[in-house]
This record gives sequence, C-alpha cells and structure tokens, in this order.
Amino acid sequence: MTLPFDPIDEAARQWGLRWDGVPAMHAVTSLMRVQQLVIGRLDALLRPHGLTFARYEALVLLTFSSRGSLPLGKMGERLQVHPTSVTSIVRRLEGAGLVVRRPHPDDARAVLAEITDSGRALVEAATADLTAADFGLGALEDHELSSLSRLLAPVRRAAGDF
Repeated sequence: MTLPFDPIDEAARQWGLRWDGVPAMHAVTSLMRVQQLVIGRLDALLRPHGLTFARYEALVLLTFSSRGSLPLGKMGERLQVHPTSVTSIVRRLEGAGLVVRRPHPDDARAVLAEITDSGRALVEAATADLTAADFGLGALEDHELSSLSRLLAPVRRAAGDF
C-alpha cells in the first residue's frame, strides 16, 4: 500500500514540534527504513536459492578466502556478527551441503568452515540474481551509490567498524 505522504517526513515534522535533532532523526529513520526494504528485497531474491543474505555473505566470504575456508572466529570478525550467529549460519549451510566443518590443522580449539563445490556454484547463481537486481538499489545511479558509501563511511569509522 502506497501512502499519499511520506511518513518519515511527517514524523520529522511532528518531532520538530517537540524536540531538537530533526535532521539526525530524519536521516536515521530513513536509513533504517531503507535497510528494511533492501534486506526484504535481497532475502526475496535469495529465497529461491535457499539462502538469506546472512548465509549468502558467509558463502561469499569463504569464496574470497584463499583456501575456501576460514576459522569460525575469523568469519565472525569479518562478517561483524556474534560467534553464536556464525555457528548458526555455518550449521545451516552445512546442513544444505554448502559448507563442511573441519578441525583446524594448527589449532585444536578452532573449527574451519570450508565451502563445497555446491556452495561455490550457489554463490555464482545467487550473485547473478543480486547483481541483475542491483542489490535492491536500482533506484540510484552509480555516482549516487558511491556518494552514499562515502557518506556512511565516517559513521562506520566513528563506531569502530574499521
């Protein structure tokens, strides 16, 4: 259902009648709504592949690794998620035959997740669908996407993201 007005603009108007910080409130509310919309679109594109975006990211990370495998702890760091989330993601991927878990050859306490040939093939197919859909951001031109990334980088940096 399409509203006849922008509810975030209206919320900002109402906010301004009571409190300061309208530009920040408007920006963060817009950002959070876009995040919901994009994740919904990406998950819909990935659903036919049996993936969520979080599982897709894990497979891509393993694809990028030189050996096709990483310790679960390293995956959590790079994906910036809690260790229990990585364990859950890897279990689901393993159940689908997309990764296997192996003991780490040099650290008896660590477990490696290794992408399978099926996982690699699925990454290729899913990536084709995501890129064809411009990752859900097709309303923006390339220069706007670059500007958006630049605008968000200081917020990520200030939060300790990198």
